[in-house]
Amino acid sequence: MGALSGYTVLELSRVLAGPWCGMTLADLGADVIKLESFDGDDTRGLGPPFLDGMSAYFACCNRNKRSLAIDLRNPASRPLLEALVRGADVLVENFRTGGAEALGVGYEAMAAINPRLVYCSISGYGRSGPEAARPGYDYVVQAEAGLMSITGPADGEPSKVGVAVADLATGQNAATAILAALLQRGRDGRGQRIDVSLFDTQLAMLANVAGNALFTGVDAPRYGNTHPSIVPYQAFRASDRTFVLAVASEKLWRQLCHALGREDWLADARYASNAARVANRGPLCEALAAVFAGQPAAHWLALFDHAGIPAAPINTVTQALDHEVARARGMRVEIGGIPMVGSPIKLSASPPRLERPPPKLGEHGEEITRALGFDAAALRAAGAIR
Repeated sequence: MGALSGYTVLELSRVLAGPWCGMTLADLGADVIKLESFDGDDTRGLGPPFLDGMSAYFACCNRNKRSLAIDLRNPASRPLLEALVRGADVLVENFRTGGAEALGVGYEAMAAINPRLVYCSISGYGRSGPEAARPGYDYVVQAEAGLMSITGPADGEPSKVGVAVADLATGQNAATAILAALLQRGRDGRGQRIDVSLFDTQLAMLANVAGNALFTGVDAPRYGNTHPSIVPYQAFRASDRTFVLAVASEKLWRQLCHALGREDWLADARYASNAARVANRGPLCEALAAVFAGQPAAHWLALFDHAGIPAAPINTVTQALDHEVARARGMRVEIGGIPMVGSPIKLSASPPRLERPPPKLGEHGEEITRALGFDAAALRAAGAIR
C-alpha cells in the first residue's frame, strides 16, 4: 500500500509542472486520472526520441497514471466529469488563468460539487496579480525571475539551466502544498484552493543569492563554476580533465591543506577564514589550479576521497545514469518496457510504486467510465470521450 493509497487525483494538466506533481502523487500511491483532450498532452508529440510511439518527454513525468481522453466542451461529458469530481480528493490544473472557468472546471464550480476537494492551480505568474493572464513557460521564467542572470560563464552571456528547473520545482511545491491541504482537510473536513506559480517558485529558488541582493541592494554577478560566498568551491582542471571541489567548511579547508601538503596556507592570514578566502579568491585559486594541473583527475579524486573532501568528476548524463549509486538506489527503472528515472522519495513502510507505464492516450477510458456506472460506448458515440 502506498502512502497515498485511497486518494484519487484528477490531473487536468499538461507539459511538465502539473504532470510532475501528478506523478509524484501517483508514485506515492494515489490513483491519478489524467484527463486529456482528444489531442493529448502536448509532450506526447515532443521528440525525438520516441519508443514505440511514446516520447521520452511524456514518459518522464506520467508513469503510474490512468488516461481518459475527454472533451470538456461537450455537454455530454458533464455527468461523467461531475461523477469524477465527486469521487476525487484532489484536482490539479494548469490552464491559463480563466481557462478552467471557461471549460466549467474552475474552482468555484468544482468546490460546489465537492466541498472537500483540494484544488491546485499551477500557472506562470499566479492566479492573482498584474501578470495573471500571461502564459508561463520555464525558459521565459528562468529569464524573468533572475536565474539566467546568475547562470553561465562569469565573462559570458546569461544562460538557462539545462533542464526545466522552474517547472520541476513548481511541480514539487504543488505536491507539497497538496499534502499540506490534505492534512488540513483531515482536521476541518474542508478542501481549499492552492495557487502555485513558476515565477514565485523560481524567485524563491534564488535562495541565498536573493538574500545577498536583499542584504546589500547590489545585483548578483555570474560566477560560472565558482561560488559567490564559499572558496574554494568550484571546478578545477587536472592534467587530463575537469573536476569539481567543494570545500564548504573550515574543517574541510584544514583537511584540504593537509591532503595537499600545504600547511603553510593554514598560517596565511589571507586564507584564515572563509571570508578571507573569498576576499583573496584570485591568488588562492590560481595556486590551487597550478597544483591540480600536475596530476590527472583520478589522482586528485582518490586523494580527496581518502581525506573526506567532497569532489567529483563532471559526468555526462549517461555516466550519471550508469553510476553505481543510481543503480543501488533504484534510480534506474523500467515499467512495461519504458525506461525511466526512479523516484527520489524513499519511504521505509510505503515505498513508491512502480506499477503502470506512462499511459497511451485514453487507454483507461473504458475501465474508468465503467467503474462510475457509465456506458463508454454511448459516451464515445456522443463525442464525450475518445
